[in-house]
Amino acid sequence: MVDNNINKKQIVTYMPENLQEALEIIDKDEVIILAGGTDLMVRRKSPSGLIPKFDKNTLFVNNIEELKNINKDDNYINIGAGCTLSQISDNSIIPDYVKEVISDFASLGIRNAATMVGNICNASPAGDTLPLLYALNAKLVIKSLKEEKIVDIKDFITGPGRHILNKNEIVTEIKIPLENFNKFYYKKVGTRKATAISKLSFVGIARLKANVVEDIRIAFGAVAATIVKSDDLEKRFVGKTLEEINSIKGDITDEYAKLITPIDDQRSNKNYRKKVAINLLNDFIKQLS
Repeated sequence: MVDNNINKKQIVTYMPENLQEALEIIDKDEVIILAGGTDLMVRRKSPSGLIPKFDKNTLFVNNIEELKNINKDDNYINIGAGCTLSQISDNSIIPDYVKEVISDFASLGIRNAATMVGNICNASPAGDTLPLLYALNAKLVIKSLKEEKIVDIKDFITGPGRHILNKNEIVTEIKIPLENFNKFYYKKVGTRKATAISKLSFVGIARLKANVVEDIRIAFGAVAATIVKSDDLEKRFVGKTLEEINSIKGDITDEYAKLITPIDDQRSNKNYRKKVAINLLNDFIKQLS
């Protein structure tokens, strides 16, 4: 009789006390980085009653205090990678529109464990926080033992479940540019309000002055391989009055329709997603006035 456990790799769990120790570990060993684990535990689930399947060593970062800071400087709101969604939502520095999106994220219990960086690194097109972070032009601080770099979130995620993070790197911080907006529109379309994966989601933010659009951001979730956001189409709004925007609204929505390429899956179908996405865009434009 052969003991199958003999050929199984022993999985090591690391619990570093600080960021430097974590960076030294990932420089030497290929690991699965885990904070709240709310996405990873689902992705690696096993049959009922069995523990999830982790085929690599695991690095827990949820006890690293350096990753739990939330602060503001002259240019950015800085959110540590270890901050849970509840901690972010409860912080007075965080804008109300960020808190509104978080309030629709799963359940309170999940928000108490899940991190925004985990939602980013999961890289699902249906990730609840991603359309807002794309709309805000968020940046990510990425560190390895030898260097630090800052990348735009749109350049970080490359496809469903894919990103540019190397094996010896960790995302340590989200940087949200400090900007003023006086219009905010957010819709998450799902079977239930919060505890369901999005069929699609939409974020629209804008700054208007004297009936003229000074800045506008539009982002769609779960309607393509990555979040749909077009700098070029947004520029067509800037400098125009609401009357001028209404005159070209049909052309703009037609261009967005070309970018919206949803799929059929167990949550919804592509025709529904596309129609609703365009309806939400039109509703946002209407509510600018």
